[in-house]
Amino acid sequence: MKKETFVRKVKLIGFFTFIWMANGYGQDLDEPVRTNLAPTTEMWNGLYLKLRLSDKIFWYQENHYRRRASADNRSDFVGRMGQIYNRAGLVYLFNDQFEVTVGPTLVFNFTPDPENLEYLNSTLEPRLWHQWLFTQSIAGIKILHQFRFEHRFKRDNLIGADYKYTDRYRYKFVAYIPLNKPKMENKTLFLSPSNEIFFQTGKYQREIFEDNRVYTAIGYTYNNFMFFGGHMWTYGSTNNPGTYANKHIIRLNVMYTLDFRNRRRPVTRSLPAL
Repeated sequence: MKKETFVRKVKLIGFFTFIWMANGYGQDLDEPVRTNLAPTTEMWNGLYLKLRLSDKIFWYQENHYRRRASADNRSDFVGRMGQIYNRAGLVYLFNDQFEVTVGPTLVFNFTPDPENLEYLNSTLEPRLWHQWLFTQSIAGIKILHQFRFEHRFKRDNLIGADYKYTDRYRYKFVAYIPLNKPKMENKTLFLSPSNEIFFQTGKYQREIFEDNRVYTAIGYTYNNFMFFGGHMWTYGSTNNPGTYANKHIIRLNVMYTLDFRNRRRPVTRSLPAL
């Protein structure tokens, strides 16, 4: 009797396993085929500002001017407006290895088709953001681990489109490698590779993975300024399920730092997370 019960259970398990597998394969057939769009190009220009107001408090600000390729020429980098990007925040320094930032962001997203009268020329995308930044030093190389969280209210450029709320989660690894000095300090030529991965969630999001950015910059520090720029390659999802885009982006940036505690000297410990 026990043997018959055992055999019956095995058959039931086999039956439901078959149904589960058949259902799974059926779902796979309905899923969209992965499509990779042809590469396109953009140019991003950024200004970073960091002011040390006290031993623990900083003011942080980013302003970006971004252009993208023309609709009929994917390799011209600057044919259309892309975004004007403004981020600000207050930074609290727990110690030299850990700081937290909280603040607002306001993004102007420009139309993908300037000649289409069904699109608004630009739309506003407000965000709230906060991040954790961990800094470490290994043999003169500065390493940053950035965890950033963004709460976005975004709409398409189509006239009448509604705002949609999404959350975005980002992790970035950045290294600052001095080339002409043993460590990062004034008048240092440096190489800075980084990689950042993006995830998103929300009622309207069909895919959790949003983007991956690989950026290699070369730069130079001079008094209160840091100049850096280079090439960034991105690969990420689009609004069409199963369709992915990749971009080659030239990034040129300037960072300006001040320490108001000590006669406006540069904030030597502060490095941008690129």
